[in-house]
Amino acid sequence: MAAMRKKELTLGVIFTLVFIGILFVMFQPWFGRGQNFLAYADELFNSLAKGSAYFIPKTKTKVEKFKGKILDIEINLKKPTDTPQDLQTRIALNTKLYTLAGAQVEDKGNGKIKIVGDLGQILSSALEDADAMYWNKGDFIKEKYGYQDEKKMFRQWHNSLSAINKKLTLEKKAEMAQIVNEVVTKAIEPSYNFYGITPESVKSKPGLLTGLLVFYVLYTVWWGFAIMYLMEGLGLSTKKGKKKEV
Repeated sequence: MAAMRKKELTLGVIFTLVFIGILFVMFQPWFGRGQNFLAYADELFNSLAKGSAYFIPKTKTKVEKFKGKILDIEINLKKPTDTPQDLQTRIALNTKLYTLAGAQVEDKGNGKIKIVGDLGQILSSALEDADAMYWNKGDFIKEKYGYQDEKKMFRQWHNSLSAINKKLTLEKKAEMAQIVNEVVTKAIEPSYNFYGITPESVKSKPGLLTGLLVFYVLYTVWWGFAIMYLMEGLGLSTKKGKKKEV
């Protein structure tokens, strides 16, 4: 076994103790709203991510040109894990969703519904709901549809529009499929996934964001040096072997 190196071992112990000390502080409820550092940082990054994912106004402009274009489509809302009650609830919620968007909905049985309506008007209704959910106005959804679980109600847009996008793609109606997909990915999904989180602009916290990123990098590098010094101090460092002549 290689001889121990006191200087490197001492440095390794100091680096490790500092790392553990900082980690201890990070787990204390001294940040933000009585959160530990990890929860605080996670909430901050989620807020900044949400703030940079507000594409609804631009999407609304694109949807306008589809007003007057009729959507006449049959989709299947059935999922493999559905109970009969689950399926009936989903059909009822989607019927309400599209009826209030000005479309006609017909239950074709076995999870299938037929939707006939103005595509632009339907997507505008979806964007209206997405905007409310983005700004955490769940009561708007509850009052509009008379349903108390706003997330479940809003999720029906994702269920149905995703199915509509697939059907339109199969029918080679590319332009309509593209705008439906854009509404789903740039409005429905961000609004649903970030619901309940307050959006923050990256421009409003440049110093804090930079500081956190620098801290994460330095903290990781610090731990790397701690391990390196400990290993060297214990005589476990590796050296290149001598070249053997053949």
